[in-house]
Amino acid sequence: MISIRKAIPADEQEIFDLIKELALYEKAPEQVTNTVEQLGIDLFKENICDAIVATENNEIIGFALYYISYSTWKGKCLYLEDFYVQEKHRKCGAGGMLFDKVVEIAQELSVKRMDWQVLEWNELALGFYKKRNAILDSEWINGRLFF
Repeated sequence: MISIRKAIPADEQEIFDLIKELALYEKAPEQVTNTVEQLGIDLFKENICDAIVATENNEIIGFALYYISYSTWKGKCLYLEDFYVQEKHRKCGAGGMLFDKVVEIAQELSVKRMDWQVLEWNELALGFYKKRNAILDSEWINGRLFF
């Protein structure tokens, strides 16, 4: 049986392993420069971000990592940074449960908007979000600097 819970200290290794799986799936494994230790600090000491996990038989099979962002036009928002379920556990409802829980958290926090990104080639993810009536905006171009 799949359940969703808030990430706790000691989950960071399993979450980080899933982050690396996600990077491999997105054809960019070399771009992961974060560490398990830093993830633990950011999640549980500095509270820069939060995470929930999907578990089955006490094994973490998916995660969603998010944080509060801000829109000058809307106010407080929630940004879903990453959302991933192991391939062998897809189609069993874990993804929908994770996403729905993030939506619930966003509503509990009274945010005005929830944002995330999806790669244009990821047809499975695009279909998943379209089923949830999400607005997939092709108008905006992402900007980024690395330090």
